[in-house]
Amino acid sequence: MNYKDIVLSINNNNFSPIYFLMGDEDYYIDQLTALFTEKVLSEDEKAFNQTILYGKDTEVNQIISESKQFPIGAEKRLIIIKEAQNLKNIESLDSYFNNPQKSTILVLAYKNKSIDRRKKFGKELNKKCILFESKKLYDNQISSWVKKYLEEKQISIEEKASIILAEYLGNNLSKIKNELDKLLLVINKKEKINSFSIEKHIGISKDYNIFELQNALGNRNLKKISLIINHFNSNEKRYNPILSIISLFHFFQKIFIYKSLKNKKEASRILKINPFFLKQYENAARNYSNKQLFYIFELLKKYDLKSKGVNNKTKNNQLLKELTLKILHL
Repeated sequence: MNYKDIVLSINNNNFSPIYFLMGDEDYYIDQLTALFTEKVLSEDEKAFNQTILYGKDTEVNQIISESKQFPIGAEKRLIIIKEAQNLKNIESLDSYFNNPQKSTILVLAYKNKSIDRRKKFGKELNKKCILFESKKLYDNQISSWVKKYLEEKQISIEEKASIILAEYLGNNLSKIKNELDKLLLVINKKEKINSFSIEKHIGISKDYNIFELQNALGNRNLKKISLIINHFNSNEKRYNPILSIISLFHFFQKIFIYKSLKNKKEASRILKINPFFLKQYENAARNYSNKQLFYIFELLKKYDLKSKGVNNKTKNNQLLKELTLKILHL
């Protein structure tokens, strides 16, 4: 089942005996686990009918024993196994999966990875329980997620502001949600969130961020690049050179792919980027030849190693400046 279907079924009190929540995106697993805790039992019923266990400290036999018990003064028992990825011999649960207690709702939160579906236990999961796989979003999906999250709270955000947030916060949805929730506490909810709001309340500069650095490099704008790098260097704790170099690698990699596309109309889908960025890649593709891009990849590899202390005699806060100057002089 997908996330929305499971949420709908929980809200409608339409429960299955077993839910196996797995995947490398914690956010949706945490949200569903919290929803089960909120909706299945009343506060009075939880004392005798809700059990929360942790995989590292729990044996499979204990889970089976808890799950087979009948509810006391309630219709259901709720058993939640947090960090189920740490559970030893998890495959031994298969015996319970074959004959689950109908009055028990067993929820396994298997985070940061997924069960191998090529093996017997993995193959059978989808047949014996409600299986949900929570996958990391692609970078180009984060901006849309931000907008949708805010729309649900009847707040609107400008396109550029959502992109700046996505670029700065990465694809950790829990982290993004926390930042958005903090932002909602201080903004005027009748006004659209813009890049000024982001800079004022979250501290992400609307002019000096990795998105603007990529844009300046794509346009070979030395003045703008210098201003951004100087800003980065004066805020070393916030702007990690390793992460910046990785971002630049992905940027130039996409320029190379863009140049090779016969049908540029497919660029947004193939590159997995927001259409807002397409003009940026179009400009950069004109400003860099394939030969120059190959040299840039060599430079990025070299400076990635330097940023990690390999053959590096340059101060870390000067690496990005040195790298970008070499790129511009190709």
